[in-house]
Formats: sequence, structure tokens, C-alpha cells
Amino acid sequence: MSNQQTEKIRLFSLGGIGEIGKNMYVIELDDEILVIDGGLMFPDDDMLGVDVVIPDITYLKENKDRVRGIILTHGHEDHIGAIPYILRDLDIPVYGTKLTLALVADHCRDLEVAISPKLVEINSDSKVRVGKTPVSFFRTTHSIPDSIGIIVHTSQGPIVHTGDFKFDQNPVDGKLTEIGKLADIGEKGVLCLLSDSTNAERPGITASESVVAKGLKEAFYNAPGRIFVATFSSNIHRIQQVINATTNNNRKLTVVGKSLEHVVNIGLGLGYLIDEQGIIININDALKSKDDDLVILTAGSQGEPLTSLSKMTNGSHSLKIKSTDRVIISASPISGNEKSFSKLIDMLSRLGTEIVYGQDYVHTSGHGSAEELKQMVNLIKPKYFVPIHGEYRMQHAHAQIAKTCGILSDNIFLLNRGESVEFIKKTANRGNNVPYGNVLIDGLGIGDVGNIVLRDRRLLSKDGIIVTVITLNKKRNQILSGPDIISRGFVYVRESEELIMNAESLVKSAVNDSIEHGLSDWSQLKQQIRDQLGRFLYEKTKRRPMIIPIIMEA
Repeated sequence: MSNQQTEKIRLFSLGGIGEIGKNMYVIELDDEILVIDGGLMFPDDDMLGVDVVIPDITYLKENKDRVRGIILTHGHEDHIGAIPYILRDLDIPVYGTKLTLALVADHCRDLEVAISPKLVEINSDSKVRVGKTPVSFFRTTHSIPDSIGIIVHTSQGPIVHTGDFKFDQNPVDGKLTEIGKLADIGEKGVLCLLSDSTNAERPGITASESVVAKGLKEAFYNAPGRIFVATFSSNIHRIQQVINATTNNNRKLTVVGKSLEHVVNIGLGLGYLIDEQGIIININDALKSKDDDLVILTAGSQGEPLTSLSKMTNGSHSLKIKSTDRVIISASPISGNEKSFSKLIDMLSRLGTEIVYGQDYVHTSGHGSAEELKQMVNLIKPKYFVPIHGEYRMQHAHAQIAKTCGILSDNIFLLNRGESVEFIKKTANRGNNVPYGNVLIDGLGIGDVGNIVLRDRRLLSKDGIIVTVITLNKKRNQILSGPDIISRGFVYVRESEELIMNAESLVKSAVNDSIEHGLSDWSQLKQQIRDQLGRFLYEKTKRRPMIIPIIMEA
């Protein structure tokens, strides 16, 4: 495959740098645009009511005629979760491995994407053209099968995107990272490397996934009752380890949680999960099973309040955790989830449940640590380096690692979202910024929750709401009824009757005063009520509730 003659290359991120999740990287090659990954992330604590967050693809929509396709590195939510939303605006092919595309197709069905997505299956040996640009791949080891890295071939030299990776010498499925391909492309010369920074602050190497098999075996041993195992829903290698441990302990396994059930069904259907003994049973059969015969596999390892594990812990699920159970949390808290994770552990402790968590032998990361990141840089030998996939401190640590491997400081670009690097004649410089941002998904609403709505939600959650209702006869300029004040989340009305009566009197005076001065504009009258009532309530309570005046005309 001959390389496309490319006078100018520009690369930037719309998500995935300076943050955990929402990975989306864009490579512009003259008049063509290639996109790598399209992920989501879960909302911060201040994004009240928001379900998930995806990248703002305004730039791609404005240049949709130039976008040639999306290439996916693997099937984790932070890399594919936004694809169904993106395909509603961009009718483009999606390239990915067998398992990755199966997960994408399932998401598209679940979210009822109107058009049938153009899914193009590739593997680590594939060589394709995305538009006019040749693209090849290499297999990586991660916590989900069918993970790949991407090589975009240009006339200025290859651009390598590692995807998520670690150099696991004893992977569960026996499929090693294709080091030979990496060394070969490195010897030929690489223009730029974009590499996973998640564990850049962690020294040494990441423990093999195979270590978890022994850890789970020990954690399962001699459990007096039911065993609950919580892990990430898309960690297929870990799910297989749980199936194996359950089989070895002559127990039955039930899977709880919609997303986890989907992943298990897809994994079993495609052969990525093996249940030779038929130990997986449905929840109805599980409810009839004896405690010492049962293992429950569930998601919710981060302590999210609406997930199955949290519901089981607080007693709002048909499977309620009790003191005789053993709970194994085969995951570590994602950055930003430490508080909810800690709260979950505390709730389980109050139940008197035996908890196994925090030890490497029941969990290991799917991302390479510092020594593995050095190995990647030394194999690829790039001229330019861009650390991606991680918060800024992780990118910075990765940049320091690259320097120890001989990459010049001037050739390392620490980018924020929307910032770009341009390559002309094999020389890189900072380019123009592109628009970026977050699109908030709330229920069926896509992007209809913005800063103003979030501000209102924060205000409501902080000081509550006051609704004042009044009925006017506009012709006679007189109050027919009210004002009546309704409080929610502000004060307990029965204990604040005097405050409410004084507030009603103040509103009545404000309305009568406006009538006397001939004010007939309801919007101005409402603003006066807000201003006067707001000042009064702050003086009396030092709180600022949201105030909604309702004026009815009769």
C-alpha cells in the first residue's frame, strides 16, 4: 500500500486528554479527516442528573464531507460509548475488530440508532484504506480481547496510536502484544507516537492478568455463603476468570446488571467467553439456590448509586447482601470515583459482610506502567511524541518518561483538548485550536442540558425552591387571591409559619405597589417579586432559594 501524499497533517483531541474517559482523537490529512475512537465518560459530581458525557463533535459536523471514518482501538465504553450518538450526525464507516463491532452494534440497537451503521470488521493483520489513507494495525494486550493499536501511513511518516495496552507476558487468552510489528515499524521511522498515559505515574510493570486467577481462587476458598464479585462490565478477561473460579468451586454463576448481561451474552455468542460446564444460570434459578452453591457476578464496582451492587447493598434489589456473604471487588476506583467507592465499602462493612478488595491478587490494571511505557517508546522510536489518554498529570509524567528514552523536549507536545499539532515536511509545530466541549446526555435528551440547566439544578439542590402564586384581575387592577407561597427544600413550613406569612405580605405589597404605579408588564412584575423576596429571605435565613413567581389572570 503506497502512502498518501500529504502536504499537511494536523492532529488533535476532542476528548481523552486532561481527563479520564471520552477518548476521541482526530487526524487531518490535507482534505481528509480520520477519527480514532469515540468514547463517553461518566459525569462529575456537579453534573446533577446527567447520565453520561460525550465529546462535542461540532467541528466534525461542520466538516462532515471530509470525515472518512472512525477507527476503534477496543470495546471499552470510554472508547466506543459515544459511537451511537455520533452516527446520528455522521454517516460514516466504523472500523473495528469483531468483538468491538459487536459491542457497538449492541449499543446502537439499545439506543435505537435510526440508520444501520456501516461496520467494517478488521483484525490486527488487516491493511485498509480509510479514504485515501492506508491504515494498518497491531495487536495489543488489554483487559478486553480484540484490542489493537493503529498505524496511519502518510508520506511524512507513520503516525502510531497505541490504544490501551500493557506488555502482559502471560495473558489469559495467550495473545501477546505484537512486539515484532512495533519494532519493525520503529526501525523504518515513525513521525509521531500517541501513547496511553493512564499508569504513567506508576513505577515498574503492571501485574499480569493471569495473577488474578490465583487471587480469585484464594478469595473463593471456603466462603461460607454466597460470593458476590463486582468488576467492570466490559472486562471480558476478568469475567472468564470468574467463570473459571466458579466452575472449580462447583458453584453456579448468575449475572446481574443489564450492561454486564449484554457483554456476557455477546462474549459467549462469539466465543470470547467459555462456559463448558454450563454453570451460568438466570436470576430466578439463583434465588432458589442454596447460598453455598452460588456466585453472583455484577457491575457497580465504583459505588454508583443506581447500579446493581449498590442496590444489593442497600436492600433495594431481589438479591440482598447479608452478613454471611463474601463480596470480592475485582476493580480499583477510577479517578474521581474514590468517594463513591469508599462509601460502598463503608455500607458493606456496616452489613458485617466479608469484603475482599484493594489487593493486586483480585485485580490488576489493563494499562502499562512506567517501564512498559518506556518499552513502547523504545520500540517505536518516534521523532515526535504526544502523551494521550489520561489526566494532565499523567500526560506530564509520560512526557518525562519519553525524555529518559531520548525524545527531545521540543519534540514532545503536551496538549489540552482542542489544541493541535501540525506537521509540514516532517516538522511539527503548534497549530490552530479547534472547538471542543462536552455534550451531556440526560435520559433521551442529547445536549439539551447545558450550563444554565446545571446551574439551576445546583441551586435547587443547595437551597431549594420557593413558588409564589397570585391571581390578578387586570381590568380592575386588584388581587383576587393569594399570594400563596409553596416551599420545597428551603424551610419546613410548619416550623416557619411566621417567615412564610411575612414573605406573603411582602409579595402582596410588591404587587399592590406595582399596580398603583401602573405596571402591566408581567415579566417586570415577576422580576420585582424575585428581587424583593430574594433579599428578604436572604436577610432572614442566609439562603438563596430559586424563586418562581406564578401570576394568573382572571
